[in-house]
Amino acid sequence: MEDCIFCKIIKKEIPSDIVYQDENVIAFKDINPQAPIHIIVIPKIHIKSVLEADKETIGMIFQAINKIANQEKIEKTGFRVITNCGKNAGQTVEHLHFHILAGRELDEKIC
Repeated sequence: MEDCIFCKIIKKEIPSDIVYQDENVIAFKDINPQAPIHIIVIPKIHIKSVLEADKETIGMIFQAINKIANQEKIEKTGFRVITNCGKNAGQTVEHLHFHILAGRELDEKIC
């Protein structure tokens, strides 16, 4: 999509602090972090939300999350993975993305 900020990051039209990428997935630091570690993980193809994703895409994303957790050394201390689906859930960019939050104790409350 031409106006999608995440597609522009994938195309390197907008700079980002990339922490991981492979042929299918890219991950970068959130510009408005909600925790000391806040990484956005997205597929390199434009998919609007989790409702349009297939199991292969979800699998590739979660494989990347596993690698990122090891790379960032948060696999033992714990982290949270969140995706929002739709405006009322807080999805502000209509490109499937997952948030990895870590680096401090996160309480049980999500909303």
